[in-house]
Amino acid sequence: MKLVIQRVTEASVEVEEKMIGSIGKGFLVLLGVGAGDTKETADFYLRKMLGLRIFEDENGKTNLSLKDVDGQLLLVSQFTLYANCRKGNRPSFTDAGDPAQAEALYDYMIQECRKQVPVVQTGEFGAEMKVKLCNDGPFTIILDENLYHTL
Repeated sequence: MKLVIQRVTEASVEVEEKMIGSIGKGFLVLLGVGAGDTKETADFYLRKMLGLRIFEDENGKTNLSLKDVDGQLLLVSQFTLYANCRKGNRPSFTDAGDPAQAEALYDYMIQECRKQVPVVQTGEFGAEMKVKLCNDGPFTIILDENLYHTL
């Protein structure tokens, strides 16, 4: 699994020129599912993502989590995070999860996030989307299998 987490002041996603998800202050998360990912993998990344303390406290230190600031969450599936560009100039996506498996884990992440975050918006799995954001900082964190496999 790979997550690109961006701290935002606002973010939105459109499909066919229709806005389907929009948030204020919080995280825009681009989520890629890999071939061997499971619910256990998703649970690990969910805990890590929601526990990240990347919002500033009253002293200007990045010490607050999404929950601490009543942040919102926009989850967008993005299989292209698994692009392999080692050979040639055309990316290979063979490391990405099977679409049915990836959609099931994406839906699982959404359901689990909604248990902990009051406002969770989403993209549309497999759709051509336009994502807009105002990255706050900018502050971007990448969580990938290197983190998971080192624990």
